[in-house]
Amino acid sequence: MNANKNNTIFEHDILELVTVAVEFCAFVENAAEKERKFFIATMQKILPLLYLKGVLAPKYEPAEGCDADCLSSFVSMENYDIVRNNVAFVMGEYDGFLDVFVEDMKYSDSPILSSVSENIADIYQDLKNFVCAYKDGTEEMRYEAVAVCKSNFENYWGQRLVNVLRALHEVSCGEIAEEEDEDY
Repeated sequence: MNANKNNTIFEHDILELVTVAVEFCAFVENAAEKERKFFIATMQKILPLLYLKGVLAPKYEPAEGCDADCLSSFVSMENYDIVRNNVAFVMGEYDGFLDVFVEDMKYSDSPILSSVSENIADIYQDLKNFVCAYKDGTEEMRYEAVAVCKSNFENYWGQRLVNVLRALHEVSCGEIAEEEDEDY
């Protein structure tokens, strides 16, 4: 591990990332219990904070040959599906959104539909694996967890996070919000 000796695995930026990741995971694990407006309002607060903590997290080089697969996967496919299905239930007809930042979009003549629930579940999977590895691991494993989480943020879940935030903004502040207000 090429960690800077001046940085410890318990430095401020890492602990804040862990803290926000734990809060995010706990919230989405209980998504089915939330009203749509409350769920969206909370996501509009926690996702930008999570993005900021991902940006501020230190970048460590993973050990030779270590990538996301070198950390134990704590999130089973069943857990992933439960989170995805619960978020889809809460979002209802507003779960789908057009995604322009998909690699396949370069080769498509038609828009690509994405879903809030799948993107949230993808973010959840990476962050839950990170949090569990950090909590239960040795010091070396914690550095690996931070290295993999930061890499995954830069290459995977960071983009999904901003895409979901854009979709949630539209539901919360766009024409859809006006339609929901009329229903009450």
